[in-house]
Amino acid sequence: MFVQTLTIVAPVFLLIGFGYGLARTKILSMKVSEALGEFVYVVAIPILIFRTLVTADLSAGLPWALWASYFLGIACAWALGTLVIRKGFGRDARAGAIGAISAAFANTILVGLPLIAAVYGDDGLVPLLLIVSIHLAFMTVLMAIVMERAAAHDSGGKSPPVLTLIKSAAKSLIRNPLVITIIAAFCWRLTGFEMSSLASDLLNRIGATALPLALISLGMSLVQYGMRGNILPGLLLSAIKIVIMPATVFSLGYFVFNLPPLWVAVSTLTAACPTGINAYVFANKYGTGHAMSANAITVTTALAVLTTSLWIWFLEYVLSL
Repeated sequence: MFVQTLTIVAPVFLLIGFGYGLARTKILSMKVSEALGEFVYVVAIPILIFRTLVTADLSAGLPWALWASYFLGIACAWALGTLVIRKGFGRDARAGAIGAISAAFANTILVGLPLIAAVYGDDGLVPLLLIVSIHLAFMTVLMAIVMERAAAHDSGGKSPPVLTLIKSAAKSLIRNPLVITIIAAFCWRLTGFEMSSLASDLLNRIGATALPLALISLGMSLVQYGMRGNILPGLLLSAIKIVIMPATVFSLGYFVFNLPPLWVAVSTLTAACPTGINAYVFANKYGTGHAMSANAITVTTALAVLTTSLWIWFLEYVLSL
């Protein structure tokens, strides 16, 4: 059973390795990586999300239990990540915030979408995209508030008002292609219009490029990370990200909220995805935690072919999917 699971998951991560090899050997330049990443993020992934959301069955209403199980899992990982860096290693508040992001921010787009699609098909994409629909907005606002307050704490200055930080984050969100796509999809659903076969075929063809190109793009971008100093913090944050966070999400979804088996599986596997590159983006922006965030991204991504296979095997055994 585990070997069969591994054969399903392996192609996903082989594409990441393929992209890494293209960039490492300089067969393709980093300019190509940036252009490919922009196409994936601005065009291909938004079209895939739009196509899935406009045709998904959302008759059950807002998935509060799904969101609760996933975001309480984030809260647990966030608190542990902060505690490990602040108390365990005596780092400042900004580094603690980077530790929290590294432990709690999953790569739901570049890894989550291809992985869930490979394992659970289009049915699995529905609960994933319900998570994604608020994940980006919620985490962007949360990270902005926490990082600004941490920077003020470390400098001894006064933190900007929370409302000001929320407004600033909201301004960047309304220009985000994924947010625009999610809003557009729900607006389309409200119209009740049927999509023509020509438009549907066009979206399907473009959306079909999203998942393989996303994985290759991620692999190429990993060249800039690698393993750096402060390895132990990165390893501990990685353990929180790929073991504790998905275990928390599973426990909440299965035992507390009694979610449907597929939704439990998708939310758990999404939580088990590697650390998202936003952790390094924020580390770079605030000038701290570069090594721990890069190490967390590298370790969780390198181990993901094994760890996600183990989680899939566990979920299939418990949930009888």
